[in-house]
Amino acid sequence: MDPQQEIKELKELVAHYQDVIHNMSAPIIPSIVPNTILAPIAGYIFRDRFETIRTKVLEYAADNRDTEQVIFDFTGVTMQDVQSFDFNELALELTQLNSALKLMGLRGIYVGFNPRFVREIVHAGIQVDLEVYTTFRSALQALLDEREAKLR
Repeated sequence: MDPQQEIKELKELVAHYQDVIHNMSAPIIPSIVPNTILAPIAGYIFRDRFETIRTKVLEYAADNRDTEQVIFDFTGVTMQDVQSFDFNELALELTQLNSALKLMGLRGIYVGFNPRFVREIVHAGIQVDLEVYTTFRSALQALLDEREAKLR
């Protein structure tokens, strides 16, 4: 095979895998609770990834107008995964994500924050106004309880 052709094919393969990784970095999963989606977040987090998550969730909501709640599950995020962020920047990203959701009429719910992560944000004196639950299960239960109360 011609070396130029081989390089071209390898570049196309790399581009394909970059696209796969980009799409897998922000999956959106319909929940058992009607009108609710789950956005699990695991692994290394950086500014571009937050932008990808924000964009994919907002595009999903625009295409699925019955979406009312978005649960972001940070259970799979360790302190090492957020090392590239200053905690002020991370709090700003979370606030911007939540603001974008509210402008779309969506309720943002956050679960699974690492206790050390929370301590660092509090220690830095950062105020973040988010609806937070310990686990995904507790968030779903709260939503189911609200739904049941509305039906009564």
